[in-house]
Amino acid sequence: MEDQIKTSAEAAEADALPRCHEVHCDDATPTPAKIDVPKKVAAKPAAQKSPAQWAYERLILYIKKFEEQLDNTQEVAIGFTGGDAGVLRIEGMGYFDPDMVTFYGSDGAGGRTQLIQHVSQLNVMLRALPKPAEKPQARRIGFRLAQDIADEA
Repeated sequence: MEDQIKTSAEAAEADALPRCHEVHCDDATPTPAKIDVPKKVAAKPAAQKSPAQWAYERLILYIKKFEEQLDNTQEVAIGFTGGDAGVLRIEGMGYFDPDMVTFYGSDGAGGRTQLIQHVSQLNVMLRALPKPAEKPQARRIGFRLAQDIADEA
């Protein structure tokens, strides 16, 4: 492998670019590494973002990619780790600088639910749940969240 000398501008640009690497048994498995990172996300170096904002932006990319694999009868939810609190159907997500991420939604019984988590303890298990029978179409929160970090027109 050949060592290359980089200018300070190249080093700063490389530091600003989000990197993701995953390996799966099946090469056709969609991964966040295979999606386009919005320019608005890549434009600001991670070092200039709060841990909460940086976690929020990357979670959106994971959620959106997960939803792309669901059929019309499923919606995205998160399973709680480390307990038997169940799942939360994701209906909203946000962050509070410098270090809190929150998920809004409903539990399996339809009760209003909110999870507030410090980024140092962030563990998210994405799950597919059947869409509510009374809803004509599955809702896609990942695509709405992605608009929040999309390129500005």
